[in-house]
Amino acid sequence: MAFTQNFLAIPVEPYKVSILNPSHFNSPNFLHFSSNLRFTAPNHSLFPTLQRIAPKTNKAKPQEPEVTVATDAFTQFKHLLLPITDRNPYLSEGTKQAISTVTALAKKYGADITVVVIDEQLKESLPEHETQLSSIRWHISEGGFKDYSLLERLGEGSKPTAIIGEVADDLNLDLVVISMEAIHTKHVDANLLAEFIPCPVMLLPL
Repeated sequence: MAFTQNFLAIPVEPYKVSILNPSHFNSPNFLHFSSNLRFTAPNHSLFPTLQRIAPKTNKAKPQEPEVTVATDAFTQFKHLLLPITDRNPYLSEGTKQAISTVTALAKKYGADITVVVIDEQLKESLPEHETQLSSIRWHISEGGFKDYSLLERLGEGSKPTAIIGEVADDLNLDLVVISMEAIHTKHVDANLLAEFIPCPVMLLPL
């Protein structure tokens, strides 16, 4: 199912986000989740124009709500990528939010999870790296997952956005979930997401 030209409200527990396909990124695969959008079940049909021009003698048939259509689309996402770029050994709020969202999606739709930890510095230069990995494992297990893949891409000298795109391409992933925190802290370049990421991207508002 293609995500084109429609605003779709997605029920994602425990966070509520909204999904759209903005034209300013010039990519049909880029899904942006904005904090100023709220989950609402529309009270109108998917085709209000057709209802207005239909003869008065013909009653418009009830249409399936947009939220149902969008929810069904998530069943196609069977492998999710969670990039982690912050250095907080106990994880930032944005990272915790992203983990909760990924585990909720994967649990509900039967998807696999791959976590990739990205840092420009080498592992030897990150004294609390093992603590961070333990925090990641704990939060994922709290989301009900024990089996997942954990990759480390440290000290490679590449931009995190390029690494995310490379991993997503190599593993043929279906969806990348990133907190907007990674954008605000300049760890991930939003302008390069559409260029490097070969699959849909979910940006979670703070």
